Amino acid sequence: MKTPAEQFEYITRTVDVALPEGELLRQLEREEPLRVKLGVDPTAPDVTLGWAVVFDLLRRFQEMGHVAVLILGDFTARVGDPSEKDSTRKRLTTDEVEGYVQACLPTIKSLLLDERLEIRRNSEWLAPMDMADVLELTAKVTVSRLMDRDDFSQRFEANEPISLIEFMYPILQGTDSVAINADIEIGGNDQLLNLLMGRDLQDRAGQRPQSVATVPLLVGTDGTKKMSQSLGNYISVRADANDMFGKTMSIPDALMPQWFRLAAGATPSEVESLTSSLEDGSIHPGELKRDLARRVVEIYHGNGTGADAEAAFDRLFREKQAPDEVPTAALPDEDPVWLPKALSEANLVPSNGEARRLIEQGAVKIDGERIIEESVARSVLEDATVQVGKRRFVKFVG
Repeated sequence: MKTPAEQFEYITRTVDVALPEGELLRQLEREEPLRVKLGVDPTAPDVTLGWAVVFDLLRRFQEMGHVAVLILGDFTARVGDPSEKDSTRKRLTTDEVEGYVQACLPTIKSLLLDERLEIRRNSEWLAPMDMADVLELTAKVTVSRLMDRDDFSQRFEANEPISLIEFMYPILQGTDSVAINADIEIGGNDQLLNLLMGRDLQDRAGQRPQSVATVPLLVGTDGTKKMSQSLGNYISVRADANDMFGKTMSIPDALMPQWFRLAAGATPSEVESLTSSLEDGSIHPGELKRDLARRVVEIYHGNGTGADAEAAFDRLFREKQAPDEVPTAALPDEDPVWLPKALSEANLVPSNGEARRLIEQGAVKIDGERIIEESVARSVLEDATVQVGKRRFVKFVG
């Protein structure tokens, strides 16, 4: 059993901010199970390596005997999180949110332990509120407190519109902490002020205010912006091993220290050593990136899969060969075949929309020929090898 200090070191190796200072360690020193809250809004169908960073932190708490309380923001997702946004977000419908829940929840659960896990929906306590409840809630928060947020203040200074519903978002997220009596809340570092709102509301409700801990946002494969499904600069945790390896190899060299720390499970001392080796030239960036890609693959696909994916990568890019084994998929019965749906059902893409985007970009080939039409004759697909991007293949069989 790890001591509280050892727990703290293990749990916080990806944490960049923990507030109030010293409080998390004091909580661990009480040596009792803590309720660790993570709220996630289902606003996309897939789980990315960037999103997995915070799930990894939640799992480390579980491994140390603490209770993970996963809040599915099925209500707040319909409000829209304004954090780090410079304009009003499009609101989602109830059906859209539920579709995203069903798409991503099994994957999220696979990243966590089954034991010491509670899963709640915040519609349980937010949806039944009436106007009197809402007015009582808003009376606890001042406009000046909300305007402490840079995103709100910057938009105000720029005369950009800020809707009242956006002001409500951090209040609703803080209410979640009261509802489940959280001891700790974790999130990405863009969520810090939302997490601190939970402390304020818990204090007003007579609860012991939670401590908060945030992790950095993983930069996407483009090397500039945070990993995002809407930007297309992401790697899915459900990607096959070859695709995951290849996409990791595509990141800029400058991202490797962050990716080793956040996406590959390296310890702080390992990251420091690897960074030094990269800076002094004692290791070639290409070799270091291969190590990174192998580690990422093995987290999601198991021991030995990293080497197999590396060999497939070399065949494809060094030797310009197709993979030795191309997976097969059932040829749809329809004629013509709507290709986006066929690619999605064959697990080459996470959604029909992503498939349409890739077809439009010319990233889909049938037997080596680029395809730009979404509908193709069934006879064209029968026994044909379809390639999506550089690394994803499937053969459709009747």
